[in-house]
Amino acid sequence: MRDLHELSALEQARAVRDQVVSPVELARHYLDRIERIDPRVGAYVTVTAERALDQARHLEKELPDGPLAGVPIPVKDLNLVKDVPIMFGSATYREFVSPVDDTVVERLRDAGTVMLGKTATPEFGLPCYTETALSPPARSPWDPATSAGGSSGGAAAAVAAGLAPAAQGSDGAGSIRIPASVCGLYGIKPTRGRISFAPIIPDLAGLSTNGPIARTVADAAALLDVMTHNTPGDHYLAPPHEGTFLEAARREPGRLRIARHADPVVPGAVVEPEVLAAYEEASATLAALGHEIVDIVPSYGPDLVPHFVTLWCSFACMHPVADDKAGMLRPLTAWLRERGFATPAPTFLQAQAALQLATRAALAATADYDAILTPTVTQPPRPVGWFEDVDGPEETFERMSRFAAFPALYNVTGQPAVNLPLHWTDGGLPIGVMLAGRVGGEDTLISLSAQVEAARGGFWGERRPPLW
Repeated sequence: MRDLHELSALEQARAVRDQVVSPVELARHYLDRIERIDPRVGAYVTVTAERALDQARHLEKELPDGPLAGVPIPVKDLNLVKDVPIMFGSATYREFVSPVDDTVVERLRDAGTVMLGKTATPEFGLPCYTETALSPPARSPWDPATSAGGSSGGAAAAVAAGLAPAAQGSDGAGSIRIPASVCGLYGIKPTRGRISFAPIIPDLAGLSTNGPIARTVADAAALLDVMTHNTPGDHYLAPPHEGTFLEAARREPGRLRIARHADPVVPGAVVEPEVLAAYEEASATLAALGHEIVDIVPSYGPDLVPHFVTLWCSFACMHPVADDKAGMLRPLTAWLRERGFATPAPTFLQAQAALQLATRAALAATADYDAILTPTVTQPPRPVGWFEDVDGPEETFERMSRFAAFPALYNVTGQPAVNLPLHWTDGGLPIGVMLAGRVGGEDTLISLSAQVEAARGGFWGERRPPLW
């Protein structure tokens, strides 16, 4: 038998059901790897070893039905887990312990998954890199000198390093797809309203959603099945879908019409040659599988960027911070909050209205396509510290915006989008590409992704980072 961390999440669940391995053995295997390897990658901000083993012992006595029962799945430190510290990536919350579970955490527990701990996230989930005052930077296992991205950087680092078979993440402007790209993983941002943020976290503008990060399409689909739910009071409801997402990963997509473009909407953003190579490689792969590939002009212009920035700065103000702790905020967070607090309510509403108007036009313009292919980010993975190696937080924000110039569009529209780990540089660094689908069209994206994965030999060619 292969080492346990070599197995996919679904293979691990099957081994547990068949009593080839126990949930306790599986949890201990990962806890041992976390102790040995995590100091090199910074995936976890809190390890809940005793809690994980208690959950695993309970599952040895009573294993629920479900595709991931017995499998360890960590939770991002932006999500509430009752009686476990949650710091939201901020030193201002260092002593805070969650009073309740998020409903998505309840879903994970009811499905029989084991929580190994809380994965690292940047302060309030705002940056696209994970560097905080709380714990070491989250680093890509492919090259620990490079960032694991953000804001689900710890989740991606954990999965890529074999410190978890899959992970829960969240995505408000690319926060699943960016880390998946720089860590060589498959990540899904579901349709807006597919997964509730209840009971406390609001879904005001619908930019953010929970979602899965995994090594394989089927693992991510199974985790999406577990996480999918709604709660009374949710502002958004995704269109219903038939069957399970895991079933979608096991069927052919048929011949699809796929639009593509590599033009970033952010002024000054430049798509570097290695990223264009990944984009062209993905296009060729999709064409070879029989899909129709059509070049299109982007439906959005740079005039929409300031409206999105208005929302982003305003949402940076959502976490209460006591006056005597405000000096503990990181410079970027403080700068974003200063701008947010200075935004009048009518300006915020006008920005949201402008984005909704543009969304309606864009969805109509791309309605004839089953999917849209773009780069995920504009550059290869960046060194740890690179985003802040500039003259102040405004320049940091500009670097972030130019690097992550593609993903936020689909947070605005609410469309599902995935990162495909199809390309590695000559230096061995992963570069992903992004596929977006119709609203409610996760099934098609998952079927198409599984077809591409199979064409690459499964497990995306069985690639492993050096420290694996």
